[in-house]
Amino acid sequence: MTTPDTLEIDMDVRDVDAVADRRDEVVAAVRDHAATIAYQLALLQGGDYGRRELSTSGGDWTVKHEAGELEFLLFSPKSGPDTYVVSTKQPPEPAALATALADYPNLVAAWNAYVDSLGGVLDDVDVEFPEPASTGDLVAERDRVLSAIRETCAVIAGEIHRYEGDDYGTFTTRVDGARWELKWDEGAVSYLRVGGSGGVYLLSQYEPPSAADVRELVEPFRGFVDAYNEFVDDLESDLERVELG
Repeated sequence: MTTPDTLEIDMDVRDVDAVADRRDEVVAAVRDHAATIAYQLALLQGGDYGRRELSTSGGDWTVKHEAGELEFLLFSPKSGPDTYVVSTKQPPEPAALATALADYPNLVAAWNAYVDSLGGVLDDVDVEFPEPASTGDLVAERDRVLSAIRETCAVIAGEIHRYEGDDYGTFTTRVDGARWELKWDEGAVSYLRVGGSGGVYLLSQYEPPSAADVRELVEPFRGFVDAYNEFVDDLESDLERVELG
């Protein structure tokens, strides 16, 4: 039986440690150098993630950064497969790395030319802008109208709460085909919504409606109050009617 010990093969197997070590040394140097490009790119783009493609005589380079740190450096030669010169995965093949690095100075030159092309691009931009109009008066008027609506709804909520005796409830009606719903919580107004679940909250515990919505709904609100008064009349009870001034 033949075993490796009995085979008489006088052939040396070359050790790749030196090549691999040199490859790792070169990649580390490129990573340190290209990291400067990645950082400058991040400053220019202003985002946490970004990339830039640059063309050279030898092919196309892609620099990608994440939070200003170099994520990868990709070389796509005019012929042949792509080479990730720097990546978070496996290192490149030494021959492919050598081909890419022969063109690497052209990448740096392309980057410098790109930055130079942006020089002065904002020099003639006028930063004297028109004064934005204030919404203070409009907001004050909206709040005035909403305050009057809330006061009226507080009376309605209090009267229905007194009549029905429940801590929570709603009064719903239709005005010109739109559904109006007033919800109370222990006699206080929780919300006044127009148009169902996807409608406009004329009153709520959150942000107020737009001034345009208030303007559109303030007249139909009179119809909502009229519907409440008709509800009171139908009950023939001692509930207090609401009159709009």
